[in-house]
Amino acid sequence: MAAGALDKAHEIENFYGCYLLYSLNPKCKGRTYIGFTVDPNRRIKQHNAGKQAGGAWRTSGRGPWEMVLIIHGFPNEISALRFEWAWQHPEVSRRLKHIVKRRKAEHGYKHKFRIACEMLRVGPWCRLPLTIRWLKQEYTLDFPPDLTPPVHMPIVYGPVKSVKVKNKTKGKRTKTTDTETERSGDDDSDDFAQLLQPSSKHPRCAVCSERFVGEDDRLKCIQPNCVMQAHTICLAKVFLQQGAVKAMILPVNGQCPKCHQDVLWGDLVRLKRGCYQNIEEQAASEESEDHWANQLTQA
Repeated sequence: MAAGALDKAHEIENFYGCYLLYSLNPKCKGRTYIGFTVDPNRRIKQHNAGKQAGGAWRTSGRGPWEMVLIIHGFPNEISALRFEWAWQHPEVSRRLKHIVKRRKAEHGYKHKFRIACEMLRVGPWCRLPLTIRWLKQEYTLDFPPDLTPPVHMPIVYGPVKSVKVKNKTKGKRTKTTDTETERSGDDDSDDFAQLLQPSSKHPRCAVCSERFVGEDDRLKCIQPNCVMQAHTICLAKVFLQQGAVKAMILPVNGQCPKCHQDVLWGDLVRLKRGCYQNIEEQAASEESEDHWANQLTQA
């Protein structure tokens, strides 16, 4: 990836993704490869440099490769690895027995994409806050009308960059490691500044009213002017009670207990994991613009 493009990449913390490679080698053009990574930019360099640089033996000498599609937002490494394995072996995955086998006239790349479409619509993956990202727009495929992803899974375009996780307790950064393998605010305050200061005095959960111990177990509302914070489990229980389907572990959406706006669970998780980095800055900018607009109107 070019340096300029990487500078404009969407930065995400706690990155776990499963990707699809496409070979540009004239002798292997059209060949595909599915893998898992915590750092997509480093991983594609490894694949193109060969197995001696950490690339897979199945991709070594068959490049150059393009990373064209990546599905990210998995809660942990194990969840992503399970998705990777099923994507690689749909014929033996018990969750994917309903998928029609590859047709004779079906290109391998389109077949791999069709499998991913099917996977995103079955449990447990259909309830995860996943993001479907096309890294190379020229390889973009349309989702079949009967295989569109769940509404809480956005389809986005452009480069992505895994960034080191900030240590919120000590103000330091910890190193993210790539474990890829060779397998094929106070609740009663309306002060917007509290949203920007997660270390405000004695913040409490909006659901149970208990104080937070640390940053790891709290979610914040995605609405820029809302200061709601809640324990992950507390908010999940509230959302599940509001939903039509009760016997689930993960909610899809719900109503914020503070601003009462309907929000997607996936958006709350994405915000926690480093997405929407500019949401506070955008909100502050909008408030500033509204303030000056009011001043000009009154003048």
